[in-house]
Amino acid sequence: MVEKKFYEMSRGERLNYVKKATGISDDIEVMLKPLAFDDANRMVENAIGVMSIPMGIATNFVINGRELLVPMAIEEPSVIAAASKAAKIAKINGGFTVEADGSLMIGQVQTVGVDKTASDKILKSKKQLLAIANAKSRSVVATDLQVRQLRDASLNNMGDMLLVELVINTKDAMGANAINTMCEAIAPQVAEITGGEVVLKILSNYATRRMVKCRAVFDKGELGGSEIVERILYAYALAYSDVYRAVTHNKGVMNGIDAVALAAGQDFRAIEAGAHAYSARDGTYRSLTKWHRTREGDLAGEIELPLAVGIVGGITAMHPAAKLALQILGVKSAKDLAMVMAAAGLAQNLAAIRALSAEGIQEGHMKLHKRKFRK
Repeated sequence: MVEKKFYEMSRGERLNYVKKATGISDDIEVMLKPLAFDDANRMVENAIGVMSIPMGIATNFVINGRELLVPMAIEEPSVIAAASKAAKIAKINGGFTVEADGSLMIGQVQTVGVDKTASDKILKSKKQLLAIANAKSRSVVATDLQVRQLRDASLNNMGDMLLVELVINTKDAMGANAINTMCEAIAPQVAEITGGEVVLKILSNYATRRMVKCRAVFDKGELGGSEIVERILYAYALAYSDVYRAVTHNKGVMNGIDAVALAAGQDFRAIEAGAHAYSARDGTYRSLTKWHRTREGDLAGEIELPLAVGIVGGITAMHPAAKLALQILGVKSAKDLAMVMAAAGLAQNLAAIRALSAEGIQEGHMKLHKRKFRK
């Protein structure tokens, strides 16, 4: 008997497959039930109900030598199937190789009305300020403090400001609440030391100390031959060189990243903001991915971007489906989760530009739909 492909299975068969493949002993069906209204009402203000989004499984992913199933929550058709197809092609050459930084984040305390001696005063009080910040947390740790002088670049001419920035190791948490608490804790002392006025006390979602880099090689034959590789490189050239194309190109990248983020209970808005800022780091908005041809004629791709994620706290501790997604992934750290998300982004980008370079995105969607609904 020929083994069924995942997309050919019934829902029950898929759930059994996931349990067998991951070793999950919990009742998966119960964890996937719609969120109870009482829980939703505790999460947001003025709740009236719950809006459900489909959650599926992307298959074929091999990340740093480990095979895994990737939960994705998204309402857009073809994304999960396309990511699975791209991962299958990458698997021929060993899958995705990913590396990630630690979990350092920045918290900013904006201070105005200070003189030129303020920076030195703050740095002399670094040890004291770090102690105040760390007294507010039992889990995350402020490891450093730095200062930056900044001139208002807007049209309002608000003058100079001093940024006191905490460098915080959030470990396996995304860390937003802890960072904000630390910034608020040191604010009165910063104002006293500098003689200025503290305005904002908030984390930065531009997590450039939590970078993730992912690489993969895609077999030219599986892509459709050398001509398709050539066309994909032309597509990348346009995305790198033209902001109008780059925005849509990166939307495709984020289709993969956001879908995993949403399934795993992450703040995908913060992730989006950081990714798009990073894509414009040289002053021009460009492609988040890079593509080139290998000596063998295959297609090699890579993605690098900041990813601030967590596997403890927040919605990951409250939402049953998010808990399940993390169990399916089998991630042991925030770093592990970030690496999966980067691979999903690269896979989805390859699938999108391959479809655009060959039959066109709409024709590609139609092929997937015909397969899905064929009796």
